[in-house]
Amino acid sequence: MALAIFDLDDTLIHGDCASLWTQEMVRLGWVEGEAFIQRDRELMQAYGEGKLAMEDYMAFSLAPMVGRSTDEVAGAVDHFIGTVIEPLVYHDARQAIARHRVAGDRLLVISASGAHLVSPIAAHLSIEEVLAIDLDIKNNQFTGHTKGVLTYREGKVLRLAAWLEANGEVLEGAAFYSDSRNDLPLLTAVPKPFAVNPDPALLAHAQQQGWPVLQWS
Repeated sequence: MALAIFDLDDTLIHGDCASLWTQEMVRLGWVEGEAFIQRDRELMQAYGEGKLAMEDYMAFSLAPMVGRSTDEVAGAVDHFIGTVIEPLVYHDARQAIARHRVAGDRLLVISASGAHLVSPIAAHLSIEEVLAIDLDIKNNQFTGHTKGVLTYREGKVLRLAAWLEANGEVLEGAAFYSDSRNDLPLLTAVPKPFAVNPDPALLAHAQQQGWPVLQWS
């Protein structure tokens, strides 16, 4: 049995769940619209260029949730997954998950999005083990702050290393699927890296290294 590790946004789904959730929070009336969505676009452009400070994005994106109860957010996220996320899951991603499950591999999603989104989306795909950006909660309400090491760039490597130790796992034979240049630290750390619908920087690196390049639809 080996590890099969998946990025989430633009890897398992066609889109970024955090940006899509931004639009959902506008629809819900949790925040006023166009300026918030425009700021999300600016920050996501920086992400695509490998220039984003994830702390800035999380502070921005969590602001409309401050003071909201975990139950309120969970209910909204559940509806969001059923109506927005489900149609965006790549068919090829479902097939890859199924192949690894049949092979007896241990499935793990590791994502730079918040755990309030990543955990239920992964569960929707029948993947129970997740590493994501952990959120601070007090008195069953979101504070707008994050906790611990953010699962972003080198942070994914650090969090995965801690998870491996805690779970008695090793990277031998592990595969990691991702679309993003931001995941190069982890892609270079696993024995079996796969570039899925890669951005230009990742595509160039994958071709130079001879990594498999997958086009999922």
